[in-house]
Parts: sequence; structure tokens; C-alpha cells
Amino acid sequence: MLSQLRAWGDRLRSSLFFVPMLCVIGGVLLGEAMLVVDALVTGIDPRLTATVDSARTVLTTVAGATLTFAGIAFSVSLLLISLASSQYSPRVVHGMFRDPFNKRVMGLVIGTFTYCLVVLRAVRGALEDAGDAVVPSVSILLAVVLGIVSILSIVAFINHGAHSMDVSKILRRVTDEVLTQARSAWPEPEPESSGVEQGESPPLPEGAAAVRFATYGWVQNVDYDVLLSVLPPGATVRLDTFAGQYAIQHTPICHISPVPDDIADIAEAVRAAVMVGETRTLQQDMAYGVRQLSDVALKAMSPGINDPTTAHDAMSHLGTVLADLLSRQAPSRRLSGRDGLVLMVPHATTYEELVGIAFDEVRIASAEQPTVLIYLLDVLHHIEQSLAGLHRPSAALALRSQAELIRAMNETADVPEPDRERVRVAYARRYRDDFHPESGPTSDTARPVDLDGVG
Repeated sequence: MLSQLRAWGDRLRSSLFFVPMLCVIGGVLLGEAMLVVDALVTGIDPRLTATVDSARTVLTTVAGATLTFAGIAFSVSLLLISLASSQYSPRVVHGMFRDPFNKRVMGLVIGTFTYCLVVLRAVRGALEDAGDAVVPSVSILLAVVLGIVSILSIVAFINHGAHSMDVSKILRRVTDEVLTQARSAWPEPEPESSGVEQGESPPLPEGAAAVRFATYGWVQNVDYDVLLSVLPPGATVRLDTFAGQYAIQHTPICHISPVPDDIADIAEAVRAAVMVGETRTLQQDMAYGVRQLSDVALKAMSPGINDPTTAHDAMSHLGTVLADLLSRQAPSRRLSGRDGLVLMVPHATTYEELVGIAFDEVRIASAEQPTVLIYLLDVLHHIEQSLAGLHRPSAALALRSQAELIRAMNETADVPEPDRERVRVAYARRYRDDFHPESGPTSDTARPVDLDGVG
């Protein structure tokens, strides 16, 4: 249940509708409350009072202006999302919907518009139905204040939008989101040299019953606590899906052995524990965060953009994310339940997969870019240094393998010999032959590293 609530919370944070909707409701309630206050207040300073015509003019002007501002805000937001998608990666725009500043500005201007409508409805002249003029001066004064604040907020919104297109800020936002999710999805780093890496899952016995997807979409969340509570005691279950996989109808979610008598009821409960949505999210899928940063680097290295500096920025943020994730305890591939229940999770994310997602495609795309290869060696070396003292042999081997592939790729790259020599020198400065994956990098490798004259 907690996992499901987190999933719904993530959807609300990614919605551009929820906060403005709350502000519309707040505008209605504030308007009604201020009309009550106006009915109770007497002896208002004449400078703050208004006539029926001026009240209607002010409220109409503020309402029209704020509605125009709302259109500008939405237009600017869509423009920024389009630019970020084409310039960096379609994957990074998902986080732009979560920007709280943008949603608050939209909510403020739409809430002000709603407030003005509510107050305008109450304004009437002496010759109209009730016979007595109603001019809520305090409410009108608040409408003026809200209108001025809305104008200033639009200026702040445009300023914020312009700065939010800075690639370093986009990468920092993605990095912060991944690190935040990692704290809840992956266990804290183990004490020095005491980490236990993932083990392999045993094969499932023959004759197991398959529970299959009834829908399609991205697997966003798997509630393991719910699965362990609904699966039959003593069973052996292999989970055939994972957060970040695209689910296709009628493909297996899991296999259960031995086959329980109430397999139909259990299948429905299992499907309810696996949340499938329209988009991929970071709820349990740390690889998706790594993929976003890697995609920005790949986009920067494409022939149409050819921006090695942005690629370096993305790789540096990748180093921050991987240094944190590789130091944490990776998800277990074997979970235990009541009365001997065993839930095997063979597709749980591994350290090797994270390193591969981060660097494989970037390394291949940078084959003929010696400067970028040196950047890659630098980031790989710093990640390796961050694991000193931790028992992460598979992670250390994956990082060192990437460095070896860079060295081998450099030897066959179609670049001048002086550029090839730069990469050789960069590799020699960062790596030595006394590497032991069982213990990770030693203190002998922790020496100052420069960028070999690369700026």
C-alpha cells in the first residue's frame, strides 16, 4: 500500500494540473471569505473605497490580465519543454513538469483570475435587484494586490525559465532526483568491506504456473511487500518483470511453483501489486536516471550537435550518481516470506548494468573524440576511487573494463597519432597494474588527476 501511495504521489508531482486546480479552489474560497469580511467591516478609509463602475473595471481588468498571463506561462513552459527535448533528450523533460516554481506561478495567476470572478459576481448597483449597492472594497483591494503579484510572478517565471535551460541545472536536477530516489529504493552503504553483492537465483522447478500481464505499458513499481503477503506460503516464485521494463499483454509477470489451488485469485492480487503506467519513472528504476544523463551525453556527441563540453558535464553528473549507487547495497535477487516462501528476482538491477548503461553507448559514440575519451577515463577513475574500502568487485571490474575498452578503442580509432598518444598517456596516469577487484582500488591509485591539458 505504501508503494502504491508513493506511485500516486509521483504522478501528482509530475502533473501540471493538480497545483493550479488547488489554487482555483483556493481562489473560490478566498473570494467567498473576503466577501464575508467586507460585510463585517465598517468605517473604511474613503481612499480605499470604490464605486460600482470602478469596482467592475478593476476586477475585469485584473481577471483578463491574469488569464493572459496564464496563457503566457503555459506557452513558455511548452516552449522550454520542446527546446529541452530537442537539444538535450526527451527523457529530461519529464522532470521539468515537476518544477514546483512553474506550477506555483500558474496556480497563482489562475487562482487570482478565479478570485476576481467570485468577487465580481457579488458587485451590484443600487438600481439592481436587491436595491442596495454592494461594493466589496476590501476584496477589490486584495484583487489589486493579487494582480500586481501575478505580474511580478510572470516576470520571475520568465527569468526562471531562461535560467532553467542551462544544461548544468538540468543535469543537476536529474542528479538530485536520482540521489533522492536512491535513498528510499536502495539500502544505505554497508560498513567498510562488509557489503554482500547479489547472488544468482536458482532455477525454477518445472510445471510452474505463469501469471501474465492483462495490460501494457511501463512497469513503474513492484510492491514486494504486497507480493510476499499474497503469494502462497511455501511456494517458489520467480518474478519475470522489473521496474523499468515495458510490459506487453499476456507476457509473464511471474511463475509460481507448485501451482496453488486459488491461482486465479492470486493472479489478480499479483497484478495489483505491479503498477503499470504510460511513462517510465524513477520510483524503483535507478537505471532510468542513469539513462537520462547518458542520453544527454549521447545527444551532445551526435554529429548534428557535436558539443563535447556538454558531454563532459553529463558524464561528470553520471560520475556523481554512479559513485552513490555503486556504494549502496544493490537490490536482493532473493526475498523470503512466510513458511518458506521464496521470491526470486533475477532481473534486479546490477552494478554491471548501471555501468554499462552509463558508459557503453557514450564510449562508442566518442571513439574518434580523444578529448571525450580522456573525460571518460577521468570520470571512471574518480568513481573507482570513491569505492575504496568497499567490497564491490563486480562494480570495480565493470569500471576497469570500460577503461580497458577505451584504451583498445583508441588504438583503432581513425585519429592522428598525437591524439592517440594523448589518450594513452591519460590512461597510464590514471591506472596502474596493481589493481585487485576483490578489495577495490588501493590508496596508491588515489593521486591527483589532471585533464591532460584538456579544457
